[in-house]
Formats: sequence, structure tokens, C-alpha cells
Amino acid sequence: MNKPITIAIDGYSSCGKSTLAKALANRLNFAFVDTGAMYRAVCLYFLRSKLDWKKLSTSEIEAVLDKIAITFEYNSLKNSSDTFLNGENVEEEIRGKEVSQAVSELSQLKAIRSRMVGLQQKVENRSGLIMDGRDIGTKVFPNAELKLFMTADPAIRVQGRFNELKRSGKQVSLEEVAENLKSRDYNDTHREENPLRKAADAIEIDNSYLNQEEQLQLVLRILTEKGLI
Repeated sequence: MNKPITIAIDGYSSCGKSTLAKALANRLNFAFVDTGAMYRAVCLYFLRSKLDWKKLSTSEIEAVLDKIAITFEYNSLKNSSDTFLNGENVEEEIRGKEVSQAVSELSQLKAIRSRMVGLQQKVENRSGLIMDGRDIGTKVFPNAELKLFMTADPAIRVQGRFNELKRSGKQVSLEEVAENLKSRDYNDTHREENPLRKAADAIEIDNSYLNQEEQLQLVLRILTEKGLI
């Protein structure tokens, strides 16, 4: 690799974006930034503070954002990074039901998206960077060397998310998960600020029937064919 490259991974919720991004980062020794965790941490702060973002002005939202610091620290036991909100490890809490139900609506706000995009664009790329989210290839890094767009059968996405929540001890029904993903898809694709869409030069990957190793090998092959690694 002649210079550090950026890999942008976009797509719908529960399509395996973060799983693929983490696997690629580990294999290639690239930095990985979980942008979804950033929005979830902001959402958690608003929920904890009992702030109704629908009733706040842009300047009031920006004032709240000034009080929020989001960092990532490597967890050797999990071989991945944990999310910290103002110095507190909130990795487990931001994956919970309350945040999952609210984060899509909150992340539509222009003030929040603008602040998050600005932070994401400032991430230093020393040895290669992988970032996943909803607008990475279209807004955050439109000149990324490789753009991927992840999709999967809705029923498979619902079952996968349900299994994930059950394994973590969350009490939730399959119907609740299905409704949550449906709502998040609508919000992601219909929001005014940087809606979810496939970049013109992105490679689409249907992850419905690929296991983790198969999707990793597929992207490694794409990178090799493009001469990026």
C-alpha cells in the first residue's frame, strides 16, 4: 500500500457493517471508527439529561453538544474498542433498547449531524482508516478509495438483531425488533440532512447469506483487485 487509504462502509441497520469493519481493521491493522456509536452516545446523553430535542432550538442543541466528549478505547478482552461518554464506558448502555428506539430520530437533526460529520472528518489517518455509518461515502469521505454499501434481506436483519439482543440479555420481542428496524430504515432514508443512499461509485454487498469470514474474504479480494492492498 503506497499511502493510507480510507474505506467507507454504508448501509442499513443490522446488515453487518460494524462486524465487517472491525474484521477488516484487525486484518489490515487499520484504525476503525464506529460512527453509529457516536450518535448513540449523544442520544444517551440527551436521554439521561431528560432533554427533548424536538423542543430545543439549534443553538440550544449546539450548547448541549459542547458538553459532550466521545472517545474510543481499545478493549483487549473483546479485541475491539469501547465507547466512552465524558470519560464513562457506555458501550453496553448505548446498545440498549431505549437508545436504539430514539437514536434514528435524534440523528436526523442537522445540528447533530453537522457536529458529528465534522468530528469524523478530522480523524487522523496514519495507517489506513475504516469508518461505517449511513453517510460515510456520500458526505463524510466522498473521496474514499473504497466505498461499500451493505444490504441484507429484512427478515434476516430482524432475526440477526433479535439474536444479538437476546445474547446480551435484553428482553425484546421479534415484533419490536422488526418495527424498530422498519422505523430506522424510514428515518435514515427520508431525513433531510444527509439521507442514507448508495454512493454512485460504491460496491453493493448483499450480506444475507454470507458468514463473517466470507464477507471478509470478499472485501479483501476487492481491495486486492483494485491494487489498494
